[in-house]
Amino acid sequence: MQTEHENGQLKRTMKTRHLVMLSLGGVIGTGLFFNTGYIISTTGAAGTLLAYLIGALVVWLVMQCLGELSVAMPETGAFHVYATRYLGPATGYTVAWLYWLTWTVALGSSFTAAGFCMQYWFPQVPVWAWCVVFCAVIFGLNVISTRFFAEGEFWFSLVKVITIIAFIILGGAAIFGFIPLQDGSPAPGLSNITAEGWFPHGGLPILMTMVAVNFAFSGTELIGIAAGETQSPHKVIPVAIRTTIARLIVFFIGTVFVLAALIPMQQAGVEKSPFVLVFEKVGIPYAADIFNFVILTAILSAANSGLYASGRMLWSLSNEKTLPRCFARLNKNGVPLTALSVSMLGGVLALFSSVVAPDTVFVALSAISGFAVVAVWISICASHFMFRRRHLQSGQPLSALQYRAPWYPVVPVLGFILCVVACVGLWFDPSQRVALYCGLPFVALCYGAYYLTRNLKTQEPEHVAE
Repeated sequence: MQTEHENGQLKRTMKTRHLVMLSLGGVIGTGLFFNTGYIISTTGAAGTLLAYLIGALVVWLVMQCLGELSVAMPETGAFHVYATRYLGPATGYTVAWLYWLTWTVALGSSFTAAGFCMQYWFPQVPVWAWCVVFCAVIFGLNVISTRFFAEGEFWFSLVKVITIIAFIILGGAAIFGFIPLQDGSPAPGLSNITAEGWFPHGGLPILMTMVAVNFAFSGTELIGIAAGETQSPHKVIPVAIRTTIARLIVFFIGTVFVLAALIPMQQAGVEKSPFVLVFEKVGIPYAADIFNFVILTAILSAANSGLYASGRMLWSLSNEKTLPRCFARLNKNGVPLTALSVSMLGGVLALFSSVVAPDTVFVALSAISGFAVVAVWISICASHFMFRRRHLQSGQPLSALQYRAPWYPVVPVLGFILCVVACVGLWFDPSQRVALYCGLPFVALCYGAYYLTRNLKTQEPEHVAE
């Protein structure tokens, strides 16, 4: 029942625009739309801008490492395959499960959040009914074909991108008086940014914010996951990386600047979503309705990306012969149906735990999920460091690499250090410390499970013909 992919490999149907929007869609979400107001109220305008700039630097470092790896070896499930080859099979196995759990938990919480969004317009319909509808929609987008999934993600992400561009243009015009404010007050200029001083609470909140910002930027690494399903990866991936990082910097820094200039620090993160506040100040009619729609598309986009990423991780583990072969089976459209179904089941269980045990099971899952993203970034930097070393030791010229990260070994080493600092920073924030309490034992559990299953495998005779 396999047509073009009888060798069990996924089809290469994604184009540059799909890859760029997939990456942007994974990043631009509720973190940017809601948490930015809280961060401004905690660190001040200048501190928030500095934290986002450092976050953008970390993303750039990690993406340079991932770019070189994924162009040299375009694999679906990319970074766990690289970790297996260059850091050891147990590390690769652990990275895959960390990343699978990250997106599976996101899947569960996304369905709940989408249900609450719909209740804004349809208060009489229960949240669970919307969860069922959105489960079916997202599963359908992923199951029909990779191209269909990518097209869906393109349009979901486009709504968010257009909203942010409009927000930056309208907000910038209001800051400098080109558009009058709804309440008739004078244009604020840069007065709100400087009113409380550059760093009103000192430097420590910026370190704490850096941790949150790293999580906010997570999703860019989806480019590596999709490398194995991309047309001409050696051409498409470098373009996608460059454009994604440039747009992220413009979107995040531009958004933070507009928010900080239009909303006084004392109001930020207190009243409501800072985006709705700004739209109301500028006098956009139906601001809350427009923004509810944008949030809904952001959530569905995250769920769409999440199911894709978690399904491909299970497929890749099976393809590497770490999971049973059934997870690597593809349907006639080249989609790993079993892997997607199990990931969707994991998302439904996460959704169930968010309702039944929100203060225990779901908190632990969410903490591991947050910790996992930075752990995956650490593995990408370490894998790139080892890959380039082995490439040079084998006597091959650098010119053989079609995409090269600049300033080796500074880029992977600095990326590694900054990601480790982010993880250490978790310890100093009581609200985020649970990520280490749950994340480190989960890593130990994954390593233990790998060695246990490997020992069981070596004791069993091989009866399945390849």
